[in-house]
Amino acid sequence: MNKIEHIGIAVKNLEASNKLFTSLLGAAPYKMEAVESEGVQTSFFKVGPNKIELLEGLSTESPISKFIEKKGEGIHHIAFEVENIEEEILRLKKEGFTMIHEKAKKGADNKLIAFLHPKSSNGVLIELCQEIEK
Repeated sequence: MNKIEHIGIAVKNLEASNKLFTSLLGAAPYKMEAVESEGVQTSFFKVGPNKIELLEGLSTESPISKFIEKKGEGIHHIAFEVENIEEEILRLKKEGFTMIHEKAKKGADNKLIAFLHPKSSNGVLIELCQEIEK
């Protein structure tokens, strides 16, 4: 893994949270994007070399909405940048980690993504991210 790519924060109201984080960080989000396959609307903030992703569920059935219902708003996941996501999935499976996604899929911010199940990583949801070549 190369670096922490971003930290994902589950929020109930993206518009209100964008205003809060704009005030907190002194900059507006650089990107907003819906990811229908994950049932979320996202916004991204840059903080120096790091990124924060805010996620709001698009429906009450989305994984983010269910997360908030169960645990409340807050840190949802930590994403790590990888060079080859398919190789990293295989490596982690060989190491005994349980994957939520056996194959990478398109996510937000021009990335291929795959998640590890938090039961295999001390309760922390881990996302793998690989930049999609343009």
